[in-house]
Amino acid sequence: MPKTVIVTGGSRGIGAAIVNLLAKEDYQIVLNYNKSEEIAKKMQEEFTKLGKCVEIFQADVSKREEVKKLVEFTIQKFGKIDVLINNAGISQTKLFTDITDDDWNTMLNVNLNSVFYTSQEVAKYMIHEKEGCIINISSIWGMVGASCEVHYSVAKAGVDAMTKSLAKELGPSNIRVNSIAPGIIDTDMNKYLSKEEIEEIKQEIPLGKIGDTLSIAKCAKWLIEDNYTTGQVISINGGWNIN
Repeated sequence: MPKTVIVTGGSRGIGAAIVNLLAKEDYQIVLNYNKSEEIAKKMQEEFTKLGKCVEIFQADVSKREEVKKLVEFTIQKFGKIDVLINNAGISQTKLFTDITDDDWNTMLNVNLNSVFYTSQEVAKYMIHEKEGCIINISSIWGMVGASCEVHYSVAKAGVDAMTKSLAKELGPSNIRVNSIAPGIIDTDMNKYLSKEEIEEIKQEIPLGKIGDTLSIAKCAKWLIEDNYTTGQVISINGGWNIN
């Protein structure tokens, strides 16, 4: 029986790449989106034509009640949740002294609290089934910190800490929890960088190039299929950061 996967923020960037790869591999997908309804519907239509199972569901995952509705929809539709991929997130570049309380709270709500809400709601079902996989999309900045992105870095570091803690707590229930911490990836989130800035970054990366979303999607697929990796923060960054 195909595995059922929830992908938050699944209509764009890394999330869309994960949905595309898993749907083609015949996973049952619940694509969560917040504002990109038109894109989500188009993706669903395209997969339906291909005979693939992709359901879409609008929810702001920074709000507990909307997360509950997303989880309930998935259970009603498929009767189970095998995999949760926490991908939804936002970014903001701002001097630390200019970050407002609203900036700080919004960043933590969307990038960290959402992972808490979704993981907690889904874990209830996974614990009952004694099986499951949670994958959190964090960031290289959660590992090394980023100038002018303090609130973003703090949120992503929190995601990685949650990943390690949950892996220990949920392991006895045969639930694996891992993070993927991408370096700079070719997505809309990095469109604010100029060509000159991109070239400068490339020179700092041993592989001499920025990453693509398919690399992240392939790692997510591997983490779903592997049965012995848990509590890890896997940074796909072209050698930009090597620990």
